[in-house]
Amino acid sequence: MIKIKIVSRQQQRYVQLLTNAQLPLLKITEDPQQATVLLADPPLIAPHLAKYPHLQWLQSTYAGIDTLIKPEIRQDYQLTNIRGIFGPLIAEYILGHILNHQRHLPQYKAQQLRSHWQSHPYQSMVGKTMVIIGTGTIGQHLAKVGTVLGCHIIGINRSGIAASANFQQTYAITDLNTSLTQADYVISILPATADTDDLFDQDSFSHCKNALFFNVGRGNAVNEQALIMALEQQYIAHAFIDVFKTEPLIPNHPFWIHPKITITPHIAAESFPEQVFTIFKANYFRFQKQQKLNYLIDFKRGY
Repeated sequence: MIKIKIVSRQQQRYVQLLTNAQLPLLKITEDPQQATVLLADPPLIAPHLAKYPHLQWLQSTYAGIDTLIKPEIRQDYQLTNIRGIFGPLIAEYILGHILNHQRHLPQYKAQQLRSHWQSHPYQSMVGKTMVIIGTGTIGQHLAKVGTVLGCHIIGINRSGIAASANFQQTYAITDLNTSLTQADYVISILPATADTDDLFDQDSFSHCKNALFFNVGRGNAVNEQALIMALEQQYIAHAFIDVFKTEPLIPNHPFWIHPKITITPHIAAESFPEQVFTIFKANYFRFQKQQKLNYLIDFKRGY
């Protein structure tokens, strides 16, 4: 018998899904001492991993597993995350904000409340250059959608090799600044690793030319003071930030009141339990047969 413990904000829904699925030889337990498998939200389980002496596999309910790969936390088990389901959600978030900004929709709403009829010139996305930093499955989906809307798509990754045909150009991360000089939209979808810490600093921002900036990857990639300076110096026209170095964002953080920063509370792409469970179920059958698990994390690389 394989015993699983669920540690999640969506606990009840996962219990229901597991109960309905009736997976062979799998039993839910509330005892950490008995659990060999965890289905868990990384921030909730990270402080308590030491309580699970028989842990063999942890299926994260999130794509982001940075709280579980810190060097001081145990790494003697198999860790898998969620992939392949966030592309559409991230694309919706990015495109929604771009259109909202370029079409002046908040301004029109404010005018409506005053019964004020006034048009404003706007720009199309056609012909704009979208620089996507991180060309995994999320970046590839965003590139596909951006291409359909007429954007020129540049991808940035470690190798400089195109991840799909929807990237018209691809640069290695070492050539980031070259790509930023061309960007109308800069979108970071990077994981949290030592290599991505403060990647967007004063130097990299200075290569932008009044671009819209998005961070939907991890907060560590952005030097927050450098972003404020980039906005003041008009290297960045507006920043849409969903992830931060410290979450929740503290009440007196300068981002809250900055007129050119739009904040969302890490909601760009939620992990819906039904989609997570589909990935878990496939991995469970692989785990049962002692096969290599899908979306296995390399603790050294951090992804």
